Formats: sequence, C-alpha cells, structure tokens
Amino acid sequence: MADITFLIVTFKSYSVIHNCLQSIPKGYPIVVVENSSDENFKKELENSYEHLECILNYENLGYAKANNIGLEKAKTKYVFLLNPDAILKKDTVQSILSAATDIKNFALLAPVIQNEPNPNFGFFDGDNADNLKTSLENNRYIQVDYIKGFAMFFNMEEFRTIGFFDKNIFIYLEEIDLCKRLKENQKNIYVISNATITHYGGKSHDEDVNHEMEVSRNWHWMWSSFYFEKKHNGIVAAYLKTFKTFLSALLKFLIIFLLNKKKASYYKARFLGLLNAYLCKPSSYRPKV
Repeated sequence: MADITFLIVTFKSYSVIHNCLQSIPKGYPIVVVENSSDENFKKELENSYEHLECILNYENLGYAKANNIGLEKAKTKYVFLLNPDAILKKDTVQSILSAATDIKNFALLAPVIQNEPNPNFGFFDGDNADNLKTSLENNRYIQVDYIKGFAMFFNMEEFRTIGFFDKNIFIYLEEIDLCKRLKENQKNIYVISNATITHYGGKSHDEDVNHEMEVSRNWHWMWSSFYFEKKHNGIVAAYLKTFKTFLSALLKFLIIFLLNKKKASYYKARFLGLLNAYLCKPSSYRPKV
C-alpha cells in the first residue's frame, strides 16, 4: 500500500464528512482535524472508521492553521488533503499515484474536478479555460501555476524548505499563496487528467449554519484578498485593487439595510473585512455558531 495519509479539516461538517470518508480506499491512515471541541464528533468518527484519528483543536483555528497541524503530524511520504465535501472516484488515488511515479519531481498534484464548468487550476498570468481543457484532453498531465485547495496531493519532501500554509490566513487564498511560494522556489505543480473528483463547493458545513458561514465567507474573502495582494505585490497595489470594492460594499450595505437586512449583512461583512485588513489587524472574525 502506498505511503499516503489522508487529511481533512472540518467545522460543523457532520452531514457531509461521511460521503468523503467512504470514498477513500480502505487501509490508509486518515487524519481529521476538527476546529471545535466536539468530543462526540471525534468519538463517532474514530469508532466508525479504521485507521482514523480525529484531532480536536478546541477552537476554530481556520483552514490554514488546522491543515498545518495535520500536515505536520503526518509521517508518510505523501499527504492527500481533501475538503469534507469532496468525493473521490474509484480510481482517483491509483491515477494520482501512477502520475507521482512517472513525474517524481513534483511538489503538488491535483485531480480534475468533474462537476464544475471552470477548472480547479490555472496560471498566474491569466487563465484561458478552453486552452486548459484542451491541454488536459491531449495530455495525461499538465504543469500549472496553482491548484484549488479542496484536493491537493503533497509530496512532503518538497516542503521542507518553504513550510506549508500561511498561518495568518484564516481561510481563502491560502492555497494560492502556497502555490505562489512553490513556483517562486522552482517547485512543480501538476494536474492529472485521468484522476477525477467531485466537489460540491460551499457544502463543507451543515445547512443550519449557512447564513453565519456566508457572513464569514464575505468577511474573510475581503481580508484575505487584501492580505494576499499586499504580501505579493505591496501595500499600494493592495489598496488600489480593493478600494473600489471597499466603497461599493459600504454603499450597498447602507442602501440595502432597510430592505433586506440579511443581504445587507453580507455587504457589511465585506466592508469590515477590508477595513480590518486596511488597519493591518489580524484575520479575527469567527463564525458565531
């Protein structure tokens, strides 16, 4: 059996995690990092699945920090990171492993998403979805600049010098930041055309917390967008790229507030996320669930 640990970070993911876990081939070690203190969740998973360890963080540390905990715990040559709403196909793991044997000098591999119109990968100098799809149709694997974070196959040896995810990012763009650092260090990222996966997107938590999670998404997307731009292109570029969105979010909140308070809360979250980033405050918002 190949030297792989499967890693899944969860938060309020009770209703979706089992489909993901059941798609993983039997016999592999699995680490679930839960961003809460839910002892019942831990017991249920560990009693239901062999070779599974559930780590409780006892607070919501976010996606980057929680993944780092799992990555640092893993002792295997490879780690296959999955979101709880991602489902492997029957031959996904074997296709990835076959490519890993052929390529060898890679840092990250990724399967191809089947159920969305846009690819789960791209290039920093601009994407052309049609060209990317054509390349995949004609090649077993293609080299890319970045992959999306819901399915990432780590060659752990390649991360010794650069580390894993930026712990300052709670959620959003943490995988793009990691890929950018890999490319700056001349490390390779590939997408494997015959390895496929289903990802439901935005379904990694239970439905009863949808509203609060949407508020959190809006806040953190704005904060992370500014932080990412500042980190890689400088603070002036970050202000220039986000200031129009900052004003737009404030105006939309003020206009919509009396008509639709729920929708207005999303614009308020965008405004406050950017405001905190502008003031160089940490990514501090936590979903109230």
